[in-house]
Amino acid sequence: MEQKKQRAAQWFEELRDIICAEFEKIESEDVNNTAPKGRFERKAWQRTDEHNPTGDTNGGGGEISLMYGRVFEKVGVNISTVHGYFSPEFRKQIPGGEESDGQFWASGISLVAHMKNPHVPAVHMNTRMIVTSQHWFGGGMDLTPALPKTEDTNAWHEANKACCERHGDVVDYQDLKDWCARYFFLPHRGEERGIGGTFYDQLNTGDWEKDFAFTQDVGRTFIDSFPKIVRRNMFEAYTEEDHAKLLEKRGRYVEFNLLHDRGTKFGLMTGGNTEGILMSMPPEATWLKKPEGMMPVNDFLKKAA
Repeated sequence: MEQKKQRAAQWFEELRDIICAEFEKIESEDVNNTAPKGRFERKAWQRTDEHNPTGDTNGGGGEISLMYGRVFEKVGVNISTVHGYFSPEFRKQIPGGEESDGQFWASGISLVAHMKNPHVPAVHMNTRMIVTSQHWFGGGMDLTPALPKTEDTNAWHEANKACCERHGDVVDYQDLKDWCARYFFLPHRGEERGIGGTFYDQLNTGDWEKDFAFTQDVGRTFIDSFPKIVRRNMFEAYTEEDHAKLLEKRGRYVEFNLLHDRGTKFGLMTGGNTEGILMSMPPEATWLKKPEGMMPVNDFLKKAA
């Protein structure tokens, strides 16, 4: 198992490097844009384990890769490998957590990209391996367009389907597609966050090599499919109304990640890096439209003076 942990953690790091290089390449392709090209900046962090009964506070850590660019308004690609002990309360919520006396190990990659052009969808992808008294893989990827396009939607689902069908003895595409639709759902609004993709968790078929191979293919499928969608739409003209729809859709993104996302809760409950966990938040979002006839606050203050 120690060798398997090392292989998984190394893969997540390699995938991070591949993704960052491809996204920086896309930034350089917008040759008519005079704004500075985006480049990733990396920041390492260490986790303090507050629940280790031996007093050892070393809980692993990770690295945040963050880029603000002219195509990618904000994109974070985070990796982490953490270990230690769950709190007595939280270990009850994790498979095998109580049987391992709270001891765990977890490694993974998590990515969220918010795009400047409303015609380019926001995207999320993550894969992970977790070990308690049990071990499993989880992850997936989903697309959140502000201005949905049939071509992009079809290409996205076809790529996810092909990935799952290459590993038909491990997963079923329709199950993962339906799981994604159920998971990325805002019950208080009665709507899905985006157009879906795939989602899986607690994947342990009994054949670690096959489960790992599928998890790797999820990452490869992402880097093969999403950049094509970006390049197809990144130069398309858009209006102020299009941009307003983008900001409104980002508001939905924030609602889901703060209220319902299990990854956010896992990171916060295990003492993860807050900056990295909330990396998924967009740089700008809106919730309420200004009612007709409402005066901007600065104009109101001037009038009142």
